[in-house]
Amino acid sequence: MADSPSFRRHPLPFSVDLVRWVPSTASASSGRLLAAAVHDPSVPASSRLSLLPLHDPASPLASLQLPSRTTALRCSPSVLAAATSSGSLHLLPSSFDTGSAVSVPSGAGFHVGPVRGLDCGGDEWVTAGEDGRVHVVSDGGDGRVVARRVWDGKGMSGYEAARWASSAEFATGGAGCGVQWWDRRKGDAVVAQCKGVWGHGITTGMVHSIDIHPSRKHICVVGGSSGTIFAWDLRWAQQPIPLSFVGLDETAQPVCESEVWEVLFDNYTQSSDIISSVSTRILPVMLCSEDGILAIVEQDERHVELLAEACAINSFDIDPQNPSDVVCALEWESIGVLTRGRDAMAQE
Repeated sequence: MADSPSFRRHPLPFSVDLVRWVPSTASASSGRLLAAAVHDPSVPASSRLSLLPLHDPASPLASLQLPSRTTALRCSPSVLAAATSSGSLHLLPSSFDTGSAVSVPSGAGFHVGPVRGLDCGGDEWVTAGEDGRVHVVSDGGDGRVVARRVWDGKGMSGYEAARWASSAEFATGGAGCGVQWWDRRKGDAVVAQCKGVWGHGITTGMVHSIDIHPSRKHICVVGGSSGTIFAWDLRWAQQPIPLSFVGLDETAQPVCESEVWEVLFDNYTQSSDIISSVSTRILPVMLCSEDGILAIVEQDERHVELLAEACAINSFDIDPQNPSDVVCALEWESIGVLTRGRDAMAQE
């Protein structure tokens, strides 16, 4: 019998918008650490990026004040990056040396309004905003960063997600544009596009999150509005694979019916297909939603519900060094840590 996962809830004196594991190399001397985008709803201008010890998340070790609420947060092995609702980007070392933080201010030269798509690709970052702009941000030397505009949709469509696939390719998604695949080797052009598979009889929806499998860079998974989850394989670009109703008959309910805020490939859960490593099968995917669901979906299999909370799960992250551990941000001022036992969530 597989071990059941354990769940610990940590009440906090502030609200948490986003949370990520800090790479263990940066936290070796302080134990396991979390990077969290937090704010106090009762205090104006209280948004900050905080470094939280896993054993006591209510006692931040350090904080970086931000000009507005965080809308995207990523951690690379050496850099933490936060984008804001006002359109700025802030980078600081994963050691959380706030004196070394650099930023790209909002405005005509960068983004105007929320930047919701953010990801690291080696030494560069991609940003995608609700203003329809896409930028690649890189080191400009002398402690500066330089933002180069890749695209400006001039407000005709807005972006909510971005993810690198390689040093030359990345994907974006949002409202009115589905999922787009960009190739920098072809003049920073969109080389493929997918409108998606949306439920409840609607033909278009909002993309909130994209993940690309690290060993199958031609496959991405997408989470969006109305409980939508689908996979997109570039080899069959016009045939997205729905995952929202996996393993269910036509009379059953989907995994969730609200906004799917985040999706990640789950390399801890074993696929039910023992030859999946050489097949076209979509590997297990974890998701969190506005209606408080944390679950695992897999192609043509019933979903596995890990949590069903009474509040929204704003974000989650799987520890890359210890993939049995999952941290999530709960809307009611708390952080939850889910620990899965060995093979606990493996599909039988």
